[in-house]
Amino acid sequence: MYTAFITVTLRPAILDPQGKATHHALQNLGFDQIKSVRIGKYMELQVSADTKEDAEVAVRSACDKLLANVVMEDYTVRIEPAE
Repeated sequence: MYTAFITVTLRPAILDPQGKATHHALQNLGFDQIKSVRIGKYMELQVSADTKEDAEVAVRSACDKLLANVVMEDYTVRIEPAE
């Protein structure tokens, strides 16, 4: 059993209105040292697989088919043995 940690973010060329609004709110609260904000999604999946490589193949396939919009979003995957 493995745990997959997935982070999905908009590609840099895609406008992020939620990130922009959050950045503006942070500036209004006095956090001038924060120069930009990008908002994304974080997911954890429990994966039953024989090897770490098999788990990664399954998770990347799930990301490509459902969990990420690969036209507009990038994703990273980290696979660890489940505790």
